[in-house]
Formats: sequence, C-alpha cells, structure tokens
Amino acid sequence: MKLKILQILPALEAGGVERGTLEVASFLAREGHEAWVISNGGRLVPALEHAGARHVAMPVHRKHPATLLQVRPLRRLIERERPDILHLRSRVPAWIAWLAWRGMDPRTRPRLVTTVHGFYSVNRYSAVMTRGERVIAVSESIRRYITDHYPQADPSCIRVIPRGIEPDRYPRGFRPDATWLDEWRRAQPHLERRRTLLLPGRITRLKGHEDFIRLVAALRKGGHDAHGLVAGDVHEKKRAYLAELHALVERLGMKDHITFLGHRADVREVMAVSDIVCALSQQPESFGRTVLEALAIGRPVVGYDCGGVGELLGALFPAGRVTPGDASGWVAAADRILRGSCDAPLPVGAPFLLDSMCRATLDVYRELAEGGR
Repeated sequence: MKLKILQILPALEAGGVERGTLEVASFLAREGHEAWVISNGGRLVPALEHAGARHVAMPVHRKHPATLLQVRPLRRLIERERPDILHLRSRVPAWIAWLAWRGMDPRTRPRLVTTVHGFYSVNRYSAVMTRGERVIAVSESIRRYITDHYPQADPSCIRVIPRGIEPDRYPRGFRPDATWLDEWRRAQPHLERRRTLLLPGRITRLKGHEDFIRLVAALRKGGHDAHGLVAGDVHEKKRAYLAELHALVERLGMKDHITFLGHRADVREVMAVSDIVCALSQQPESFGRTVLEALAIGRPVVGYDCGGVGELLGALFPAGRVTPGDASGWVAAADRILRGSCDAPLPVGAPFLLDSMCRATLDVYRELAEGGR
C-alpha cells in the first residue's frame, strides 16, 4: 500500500524535530510513498525537496491568535490533497492542524498521528500532542510522562520509537582523517598527552556546565591530568551566563584546564578524540541524541541517570550512569574509565538506528491506514 503522509511543524531550520521530520520524509520518498511537509520554511527545505518530498509553506509557526486564521486554508489543503496520514510534530501547528482535522468528515479525513518530542509544560496547550489516534513517544521516559500527566491519553495508542543514528556516519571506532587531526593538534597543542573530557551542547544553565567545570577540577585533584572541552555556541541572551562560567574557571584555578571551543560543526570528530563525553543536563532530556552518537563510535559517556540519557546509558553503557547531582559518583565513574577498568560501550543496533526509527514510524502509519483503531 502506497501512502500519502503529511507532516506539519513550525519551520525547517535546525533541531531534533526538524531533523526527524526530514529523515522520515526522505525515507518515505525512497520507499515510494508521497511525503509532504508543511512549515514556515527554512534552510532544510532544499534538502527535503532534493530527497523527493514536497514542501508547502504556511505561517503555522507563531504562538499568536492570528495563526488560527490558518485553520481554514489548512483544512482546504487537506481536503484537496487527501493524505492518508496527518502527522503533528509541534504544539502551535498541532493546534492548527487538529482544529482543521476535527472539523472534517470522520469518514474521509486522514488518520491522525502525533509525536511527543519533549517534556512539555503540563497544561491544556500541550495536551494537543496527546490527541493523536496514535501517539509516538521518543523514549520510555516520554511514554511515562504522557501516562502520568495526561490520563485521557489511551496507553494502548502510544508507540515508543527512539530516535536513530546512521551507522555509516557514526561507525564503531571512527577516527578523524589525518588532515583534521593535524589541524586539531595545531589548534590545541596543550592537549597533547592529556585526558580530555568533552561537554557538547549550547551554553545554557540547563546543560550542566558548572557541574562539568567542578568535576574536571575534582578529577585533577584526584591525580588525573584532565582537561575539559566545552563545545557549543552561545546565544546573545546567554552571554552573562558565559561570563559566570569564565569567572568560575578563574576562581577554581582552572584557566589552563578548560577550553571553550564555541560552535563546532565537527562534534563527531571532537568526540572521537576525547576520552570521555559528558551529559550533565539539569533537567531530564527526552532522548539524548549526542549521547547515542558518542556511544555509537565507541566513546564512553558519563551522564546523569534520568530521562532518555539514563535509558541510553542503561542499555549501552551502564558504567556511565550517575545519580543526578552525585559529584563523588561522577568522579568515581570517570576515574574508572580513565584507568581502563570499564568495558567499552555495547555496539549500537536496533532500535537506535535510523532505519529502525523510520520503519517503525511507517508501521504506525500503515496500522492506521489499514483501519486500525
């Protein structure tokens, strides 16, 4: 059965929701299905269209009452194009699409799928993401979030489909090429023969940068010649927080032992030359794709045992799980890794592969298109 799938999200710029939408649309097009995406546009549109999907630009991105004016045009588009599945990916466009869908004839309207990508604030506004005839949760933690906070959501309609990586892009034992390594050594000569720990992620309090700096300092006190790398950009509004981090580095005497790399387009390569990758988010993450990427290439990860990060570590590298806020436990875990007394991460396979994610999503579409209740 060839299907026509219409996904809707605010925009096609950068981010996990956007990447997942593009990945599923590309997979559907390769499999011979019709893949449509509605958004306000963005830099990923050319890649989407190159993959064989169709993009329709609509202003469904603004959290503003005027966006409700898009309900009727969207309903007309759905009635004209008659997709088999309408897949809602984000709250603002989900409300527009749900209102359009609700006003259609139940006998002829498309089947409705939603994906809960994160731990949204619990309220009526967020509840729209649980109104799909099938609700995809990106982790077991998200499934529990849904069942705990939205009792009206039928647990039998929830499908857990983790995000997936491309094994060809993140092969086990990946090493950067010689040109990259030469440039890295020239740019970071102070890292020669030192044990490096990497914290990837944008500069924000939620990512645990203060914990990271203190933990690298504790490792040094424990006898390791450790150096911390912070890879991530900083929004203008977060400049004051970045200044706080630099002040903390100075106060702890860590100026020569913490390097702020800024935005990096080569995080995979930086992970590959790091001894440990760290995941210290102060709030549970819905999945933790960077953690999965690091584990896939065989790099050990030390992270807080909560949310999707805890799930990934439990499945692939239990030695890296640490109770949130347990500084001594974190240092002990890092110490064991640096001393070589831990097994390597397990190889990444299904369900954490991109093909697994896409095929499981297609199975959800088919289940509904074939009359599933």
